[in-house]
Amino acid sequence: MLTPLRVAVLCSHRAPGLLHLLNADPDRGRTFDVVCCVTSESTFAEEVRVERRGVPTRSHRIHAFYDARQARLGAAPDVRAAFDADTARLLKPFSPNLVVLAGYLYRLSEPMLSAFRHRILNLHFADLTLRTPAGEPVFPGIRAVRDAIAAGCAETRATVHLVDAGVDAGAPLVRSWPFPVSPMVEEAQSWTATDLLRAYTFAHEQWMMRACAGSLWSAALQLVSGRRVDLDRLAASASRAITPWELTRRGALVPPLAAPLARAR
Repeated sequence: MLTPLRVAVLCSHRAPGLLHLLNADPDRGRTFDVVCCVTSESTFAEEVRVERRGVPTRSHRIHAFYDARQARLGAAPDVRAAFDADTARLLKPFSPNLVVLAGYLYRLSEPMLSAFRHRILNLHFADLTLRTPAGEPVFPGIRAVRDAIAAGCAETRATVHLVDAGVDAGAPLVRSWPFPVSPMVEEAQSWTATDLLRAYTFAHEQWMMRACAGSLWSAALQLVSGRRVDLDRLAASASRAITPWELTRRGALVPPLAAPLARAR
């Protein structure tokens, strides 16, 4: 019998999909356990409900960390490295062998990447099979849904991927079914109705988050815990060449047709 994965969660203001793992995933306690949740803020939206389900939470406030060192967030890489080293130390007593970023707003630096080499997953609300000629994601960052809609995409997807030093650039593991973009967007753009576009983008992102975050996390943990995907081999593959698994709206996992390096032996 396989030992359950010990999963640590990093989040910021909220942790999309975490309550699904705790409340609705039948594999919790069998193939994986959520051993802690650490927020970069003073608290997060689901904190009380997470603690009631027996998961310890911790606050590791990134703004307070920078303020104490009289540094500006985003402009002091040495402070960021020290913060991530502290995060790794904070996680160590929980002995996680996988870290998932659920709504975590900050790019990880070397101390975390080294402490959990090829064992950090992120949920990004964009289709990471879309790449530039240089191999970079077309829609990275926290405004990916807005950027995809503004670019005229007919649909959006979300992707769980390996975390590396790039911004949402790591190898994709599993992506969601498509979320069609309303034809209303084209009309709103022609009217220059920025208020309408802003409201629609928010609603579309919320639709994605509520509909697929939990099931995508469940699918990713199922693939890793069942050894259908080898994370070390996935990390060694060129991200642009990987076809991820797909999760259908009905919850079925569809394997990639041609991604031999992403499959476990």
